[in-house]
Amino acid sequence: MNAPEQRELVSPVFPALLGAAAPRRGRGRWGVYAALVLVALIYVGPMLTVVNVALKTRQEFTLDPTSLAAGLRFENFVNAWNKANFPLYLRNTILYAVVATGLYVLTAVFVAFPISRRYVRGSGFLFSLFVIALFLPYALIPQFQLMLHLHLYNTQAGYVLLFLVNPIGIVILVNYLRSIPRDLDEAAAMDGSSYVRFVLRIIFPLIKPALASVIVLHAIGIWNEYVTPLIYLTKKSYLPITRGLMVFYGQYGNDWTTLSAAILMLMLPMMVLFLLLQRWIYAGVLQGSLRQ
Repeated sequence: MNAPEQRELVSPVFPALLGAAAPRRGRGRWGVYAALVLVALIYVGPMLTVVNVALKTRQEFTLDPTSLAAGLRFENFVNAWNKANFPLYLRNTILYAVVATGLYVLTAVFVAFPISRRYVRGSGFLFSLFVIALFLPYALIPQFQLMLHLHLYNTQAGYVLLFLVNPIGIVILVNYLRSIPRDLDEAAAMDGSSYVRFVLRIIFPLIKPALASVIVLHAIGIWNEYVTPLIYLTKKSYLPITRGLMVFYGQYGNDWTTLSAAILMLMLPMMVLFLLLQRWIYAGVLQGSLRQ
């Protein structure tokens, strides 16, 4: 059978197949869009509800909690700022998040780098311990006893030290550092560069995407922490902003409108942090998806 006869036999078949596949692709595409919209509503819906409640008066919320706000009222934000002592608590939270995150990132890189390069004996075992630590329960009682014996209970320094251990950051950094060629280590050693200088001047700029992810995860964890300050901090001058949300709990229930405004103000700094670091976070995700 020659080529023209083959084209005559095949040509009537493929249009039918293509015509049947096109509607299936269209239906599949709309199905994906519907699933994405549903997931977006699940995540964005609660936040939009909080925004709506924050713009209501207490009377509007009592009459109909689910209705839309009648107007843009920002009195709840002013009341939340004054009632919850936001300036003091916000200053404490920024102090804890910045200091603890900065110290953690600095120490985590110096721990993850030799493990990723296998420069220390038992590197694989150490990395396995960090992975296992992801699934271990929170050792509250031993940690509390250690803080008491070290006289760090109810101190700001002791509270910061609680957040200097986080296995997920080590796991992320080790996996990312393994993608950096060892030729850089040998070149730096031949140039006479010290270990600390090599890590600070060469490694840190190369792992910006991983650092951005670790910074966001660690800072958000400290910023949203609620149970830990209840246990380790009793002085009002040391409390973080999440502890200030307890002010809105009254005898007959919560002041939901003012509480919603406080939650939005509490959420804003972490959103700004994510927007500032999103370029490196997306670069890390893209690079990880393209890496073999």
